[in-house]
Amino acid sequence: MFPTDRPRRLRTDAVRSLVSESSLSASDLVAPVFVDATTDERVPIESMPGHERVPVDEAAARVEAVCETGVEAVMVFGVPASKDARGSRAYADDGVVQRAIRRVTAETDASVIGDVCLCEYTDHGHCGVLEPDAEADPTLTVRNDETLELLAKTAVSQADAGASMVAPSAMADGQVAAIREALDDAGHRDVGILSYAVKYESSFYGPFRDAADGAPAFGDRRHYQMDPANRREALREARLDVKEGADVLLVKPGLPYLDVLADVRREFDRPVAAYNVSGEYAMLHAAAEKGWLDLEATAHESLLALKRAGADLVVTYFAEDLAERL
Repeated sequence: MFPTDRPRRLRTDAVRSLVSESSLSASDLVAPVFVDATTDERVPIESMPGHERVPVDEAAARVEAVCETGVEAVMVFGVPASKDARGSRAYADDGVVQRAIRRVTAETDASVIGDVCLCEYTDHGHCGVLEPDAEADPTLTVRNDETLELLAKTAVSQADAGASMVAPSAMADGQVAAIREALDDAGHRDVGILSYAVKYESSFYGPFRDAADGAPAFGDRRHYQMDPANRREALREARLDVKEGADVLLVKPGLPYLDVLADVRREFDRPVAAYNVSGEYAMLHAAAEKGWLDLEATAHESLLALKRAGADLVVTYFAEDLAERL
């Protein structure tokens, strides 16, 4: 007896693309861009091959190069000229991200998303205002409610500069509600919130912390970012952000958390984003340098997996390279 049900019929070159369940296009991708107020020239990021920090004066040129590949959106991260305990350069009108956003929106057609967090701007590297004696006592952490005010100020300053969306990533309880209220009060009702609704305390962030100079000076972030062991908690976090007014829900990291990404997609009617993080990017590059895999093919497969699991858009360091292929 030969099989009557032959799935391989749908895998021929003539039919395969017609029945493909998931697809990836350049317009699905968001390219992270690093702007550095401490330099007058481009600085390569050693742990992220192909990426660099650019001075503010070159921010628009950097984004224009991204757009030429077909990518339509960027997320801007900043390295400030100075840091303090409250991360005050994060919400300064003349802050590095604010200056970059003004240039990019004036000189390009890119959709600009501002990263809203304090870790790159605090001298301790944590994502908010610290409790007293936090350095001496690891059981202490960030003051949640005091941090909300600063995150809201940061979001408004980026919206004032021209950001079309803001992306709070501090995992502070109530951050979306605080930012939504502040944006509305400032007349920015049309500025969206792409919330890092589900952000794990992950080991995959190492290269990014080099890129953005945002590593904690002591301790870690386990008291405010999610435990990698938890899956059900992710839906609770996302549900709170939806209730508070999030327009897009982001899961970070991407590939190690495909189950969580799929859960969020099934549960909510908001657009869902995945962050293909720096560690994932760096690992594929390292393996490709060894000759162990094809970089472009593996990167494409990785992003397609994120789409298949439910992502509507993907923040990725592969955006430019893959966009030209797509």
